[in-house]
Amino acid sequence: MSMVPDITATEASASGAAVVSEVSAAKKIEGRSPWRLAYERLRSDRAAKIAFGTIVVVILLALFAPVIAALIGHGPNQQFIDIGENANGGPVPPGGTFWFGTDSSGRDLFIRTLYGARVSLVVGVLATGISVALGVVFGLAAGYIGGIVDSLIARMIDVMLSVPFLLIGISIAYIVGASEWLVIVIVGVLSFTALGRIVRGQVISLKQKEYIEAARALGAGPWRIMFVDLLPNVMAQVIVYASLLIPLAIVTEAAFSFLGVGVPPPTADWGAMISDAAGYYQYGYWWYLFFPSLALLITTLAFNIFGDSVRDALDPRGGGLYV
Repeated sequence: MSMVPDITATEASASGAAVVSEVSAAKKIEGRSPWRLAYERLRSDRAAKIAFGTIVVVILLALFAPVIAALIGHGPNQQFIDIGENANGGPVPPGGTFWFGTDSSGRDLFIRTLYGARVSLVVGVLATGISVALGVVFGLAAGYIGGIVDSLIARMIDVMLSVPFLLIGISIAYIVGASEWLVIVIVGVLSFTALGRIVRGQVISLKQKEYIEAARALGAGPWRIMFVDLLPNVMAQVIVYASLLIPLAIVTEAAFSFLGVGVPPPTADWGAMISDAAGYYQYGYWWYLFFPSLALLITTLAFNIFGDSVRDALDPRGGGLYV
């Protein structure tokens, strides 16, 4: 009599199905690119989803600010002398007519807060774009070409970092004259140094890799190697830096306007509204300071949280996939 236990057809089928399932799962995981893995991590991050949703809401409110203003019937610079000011000539509190109350000139604070979001987002995105472009170009050139090019770029960055950022920006804006585009250029040009150093360090560690040597052997020029072979491999760092630079640019723009060298009046701007409210909140007009400050806080906090989540999602040393 045989001592080997009989294996039924059902058990064999179940065992084979389990093996096939494991192999399929392994192939599925192996077939995912690093970008797909990062997307899976980001999609499963609750804080990232809340922050991203908040950013989308802020963007939509900013985009449709003219539509909302038309529906309510209050323009961003429209003064309501009769109903927008109290008996003492001060702002009126939030109510049915003015949801956020009014400012010192009797204008609808809710509409001006929405229009202020338009200014902050435009400055944040465009300034970040300038900073990223400069940081990538200078970082690639310094890291790959090296030699005197690296030395000149490194010394230029050292000089820029040796002088306080806000001091340079305020001085330039004061001399040239405040404008929205000037703020964009100042913030973009003066904030690329950190990204330039990051890209330079990554390129130095990558330019001796085998695929770069192969590209050189095939006759590829420096520009092709930098922007076709090296740039895709540093894009993760660039994306993380860009996502964290947008809130910095927004806060910097607000600081410029707060100090009187940013976006000129009567353009609605969070920093200018906060600055103007500083002389009113102590007399009980709390809403004038509260709502622009809250809008600035929510926007920058959402961008910072989302940027941190992007950084964690793109970090290959991070935790496993969330399932």
